[in-house]
Amino acid sequence: MGKTADLTAVQKAIIDTLKQEGKTQKEISERIGCSQSAVSRHLSGKSVGRKKCGRKRCTTRRGDRTLRKIVEKDRFQTLGDLRKQWTESGVETSRATVYRRAGNGLQVPHSP
Repeated sequence: MGKTADLTAVQKAIIDTLKQEGKTQKEISERIGCSQSAVSRHLSGKSVGRKKCGRKRCTTRRGDRTLRKIVEKDRFQTLGDLRKQWTESGVETSRATVYRRAGNGLQVPHSP
């Protein structure tokens, strides 16, 4: 069973207003078009949003900018050379990661 979208700020405000008016959770959920459990989680303070999905990135935006600068100095470096320079600047990654990060609009020749 998949997750549905989080409650919007408007829906949360309506839930709070209707609860103050004395409406039940079931009445509130039918009125705003969400599940009763979503209303319950919001009212109890347990709805903190969804956790992020997928694997965490091994590089930061700063590291990606560093690679972009390295590539811009010499656009015809091999991936191995790029990886070596990027590692020297403090970012430890694989050749595949260098390829993906540098491949965003940049032409980088493959090393044999």
